[in-house]
Amino acid sequence: MIESKEIMELLPHRFPFLLVDRIVEFEPGKRAVGIKNVTYNEPFFGGHFPDNPIMPGVLIIEAMAQTGGVLAFKTFPEKKGSVFFLGIDNARFRRPVTPGDQLRMVVEVVKHRMDIWVFEGKAYVNGQVVAEAKIMAMLKEEKEGRK
Repeated sequence: MIESKEIMELLPHRFPFLLVDRIVEFEPGKRAVGIKNVTYNEPFFGGHFPDNPIMPGVLIIEAMAQTGGVLAFKTFPEKKGSVFFLGIDNARFRRPVTPGDQLRMVVEVVKHRMDIWVFEGKAYVNGQVVAEAKIMAMLKEEKEGRK
């Protein structure tokens, strides 16, 4: 298991934009499963929507991408930096994610060449798919590493 402290060593994201609480499964270069506990305290619920809080779909995709970023950086621990979106294809949203849900992001490597990664991601709540997408990303290394 990869806990939040190690995730913060691998990714540059911080509150309120760190959307992965822990990684519960990890196969280097192949797949990772991340967990995000969704609570009423999420800053986006104040405006999305005040009387009917729903996690924005784009943030579910971001949580899957961050899980992919952990997978990439943990696969190559000598690399430090950021992960940038290059493309999002076939994104589908199947049901709303609301406070109290536990989001389980399953991210698998479709293709990897140099610093370009293609991931297939699915997000689940209680075993049901809530979102899915194909994500293309690039690792951008920092010269001196992250602090």
